[in-house]
Amino acid sequence: QVQLVESGGGLVQPGGSLRLSCAASGFTFSRYAMNWYRQAPGKERELVAGFSRIGGSTIYADSVKGRFTISRDNAKNTVYLQMNGLKPEDTAVYYCNARAKFGQTFDYWGQGTQVTVSS
Repeated sequence: QVQLVESGGGLVQPGGSLRLSCAASGFTFSRYAMNWYRQAPGKERELVAGFSRIGGSTIYADSVKGRFTISRDNAKNTVYLQMNGLKPEDTAVYYCNARAKFGQTFDYWGQGTQVTVSS
């Protein structure tokens, strides 16, 4: 059974930091690209950061470049999102995503973790 379990969300003041974790199970973690998405109220879900399965390349939304860092530990089947310099506009539910193509596309999602940036 595939599971993606996010943790680390919460309430933080502007300028603060949080580290999100996503523990994966039920699939071969190293064969999947791992991504973080977020969805704010009334807005569409957007890609925040991604980490490829091959080559270790990363991508970031322009709005988080220089502030957020995605990393993965294949030995622990875990992907992280270090968020620094948080802003109120970063407030959203953050979702972990695993994606791969083996003939067909496999796309798994976590349940989400709330991040609220407010003073």
